[in-house]
Amino acid sequence: MGSRTHCAPSWRDERLHVPYVLACALPTSYHVSIRDRSEKGGCRMEGELLDKALGLGRYAYVRRVVTGCAVVVSAFLQAFTLIVFIQPAGLLSSGFTGLAIMIDRVTSLFGTPFPTFAGMIALNIPVAALCWRHISRRFVLFSMTQVLLAALFLRTLPSAHLTALVSLDSELLNVVFGGFLYGLAVALALKGGASTGGTDFISLMVSNRTGKTIWGQVFAGNCAMLLVFGAMFGWESAAWSIIFQFISTNTIGTLYHRYERVTLQVTTRRPLEVMGMYQARYRHGVSCVEAFGGYRHQKVWLLNTVVSAYEQDNIIRLMRAIDPHAVVNVLRTESFHGGFYRGHIDEPLPQELPRNEGFVSGGE
Repeated sequence: MGSRTHCAPSWRDERLHVPYVLACALPTSYHVSIRDRSEKGGCRMEGELLDKALGLGRYAYVRRVVTGCAVVVSAFLQAFTLIVFIQPAGLLSSGFTGLAIMIDRVTSLFGTPFPTFAGMIALNIPVAALCWRHISRRFVLFSMTQVLLAALFLRTLPSAHLTALVSLDSELLNVVFGGFLYGLAVALALKGGASTGGTDFISLMVSNRTGKTIWGQVFAGNCAMLLVFGAMFGWESAAWSIIFQFISTNTIGTLYHRYERVTLQVTTRRPLEVMGMYQARYRHGVSCVEAFGGYRHQKVWLLNTVVSAYEQDNIIRLMRAIDPHAVVNVLRTESFHGGFYRGHIDEPLPQELPRNEGFVSGGE
């Protein structure tokens, strides 16, 4: 096991089922960090910073700080977008925030407005209480903190000064910039291990209890809300709101990849080292097939593993740090059936968590 000549045993070897023992048994020269490989590649500074940043993610207090910062920035950006873009343009966002906006607009017609910031809090508190026992309490607490901070910013930020400072005469620009910034605010909260509350609470609770998603029902609810909004306040505003929601949804989908999976197909001549270090850091299975390279006419091994899309870059970086000559082909996984490990939703850096954190879903 101490030399490279031992990389070609029969793949029925029982050692392949013990990744931790395998990783520990590797020679010292193979226990190389991303930083060390980066130094050899002329990227020493970048490698050091990356290695230190990923290493900090192992500490719980660092992850909590990251989540807290993401929550504060997300709340401020959401309130800023509501004040500068959504309210002046008369738009309707999706979810509970959109419902709070519509309640504000409807009650204003009767002379007794119920402010949007108050509606955000009033709508989210009972849902958070309902979900408290069924989903991560840390996720609920951070998400409610985001909602309360967004409501606070919406109540206290100087609306007149902000709208005068960032005044856009074009309706299209309001919709485009507003949709992007709103989606960015939601994605920041999600990537930080929290959410903007509302339908996220309900969707996660239903998913945990039944294993099914309700995004179809959420979409139907948003459509119904848009129909009522259009009937009461004009179909042009409803049409602009559809475009706004389309842009924000696509922004979230571009920045947040938790539920996307990809297949990594790795061609390497150092399979034991690559698999050992990979499985020492990640809780994903990997299959190995012996093959023959048609270009150099040498024996190679093909490794196949399915991972979450947000882990992709870090895993590729790790594998190529172990074997700089490895070839990695990334394939999009349209459907996956079977057990699949995924880090907890309330963690901002799941790829660096201890191996006993996370859960295995039952597949699709």
